[in-house]
Amino acid sequence: MHSFEELSQQFIQRFSIDHFPKDPSSLYEPNRYFLKLGGKRVRPVMCLMGNELFDEINNDAWHVATAIELFHNFTLIHDDIMDKAPLRRGMETVHKKFGESTALLAGDVMLVAAYDCLSKVSGKYLPSILNIFNQTAREVCEGQQLDMDFENSIEVKMDDYLHMISLKTSVLLAASLKMGAILGGTGERNQNLLYEFGRKLGLAFQVQDDYLDAFGDPQKFGKQVGGDIKSNKKTFLLIHVLETASQEQKNGLLQLMNRNDDGKVEEVISLFKQCKVDEWAAELKEKFIAEAFDHLEDVAVLSKRKEPLKQLALFLTQRQN
Repeated sequence: MHSFEELSQQFIQRFSIDHFPKDPSSLYEPNRYFLKLGGKRVRPVMCLMGNELFDEINNDAWHVATAIELFHNFTLIHDDIMDKAPLRRGMETVHKKFGESTALLAGDVMLVAAYDCLSKVSGKYLPSILNIFNQTAREVCEGQQLDMDFENSIEVKMDDYLHMISLKTSVLLAASLKMGAILGGTGERNQNLLYEFGRKLGLAFQVQDDYLDAFGDPQKFGKQVGGDIKSNKKTFLLIHVLETASQEQKNGLLQLMNRNDDGKVEEVISLFKQCKVDEWAAELKEKFIAEAFDHLEDVAVLSKRKEPLKQLALFLTQRQN
């Protein structure tokens, strides 16, 4: 068994090839720029780990992992446009550097490249892999649409937010593991347990992401701290405060949401601290992690083979960027 770090290095080495034609450079250079920004490459490595949990990593797993990473970057390019985000991994986003129209096309062709990688998967696995990949792609888009819908909603229930996050964030982590498990030759029960492990891990991952947007160190976070607050984006933190705060605190938060000045972020974070939302978020994250580990525990393989996935889960949910 390999650790996440070992598989990450192997994947990065394989992924560093040029995935796009030379011309027109105005279309493909933005994608080269974006991929060079790096990232943790978590989802493709989870596919490899899902495969290795049950068998040696086979060549199809590398094709699927590459497709997953290209798909994920497609979603990031488009998400940045929709969120009007100026930074990604501490650098200019594609639409800021190259313009929105080019960023749209760059994202589209990134998706095409992902399916080109999937076409290389062996015939006996391809129908199952395509089915999960396509279902997951649809769900990620559904989650993104719900996220945008919520921006125009005065009130969003926590259960609705959880459903949106499960689609937008969790299902790709879960599907990456499940596709790896399929390629590892395991049965449906193990596949589904691993999927649920990934889904709950994705929820914990998002809690940490929402937390970092408000309380993270901007030098480590790599994105604009307080970006969600500035855009009044619904997050675990905001929804919890609106559901549990005193009427006075809720009114104060609603007034802050109508402001667009430089002091808004600092005042919202101060109110969050008054409501102890940082402590609540830590407890919620631990709840999701415990549920994820329960699913992983039930996977029918030796416990020592699961250790790299446990270490990855802790890394993802304790990260500072």
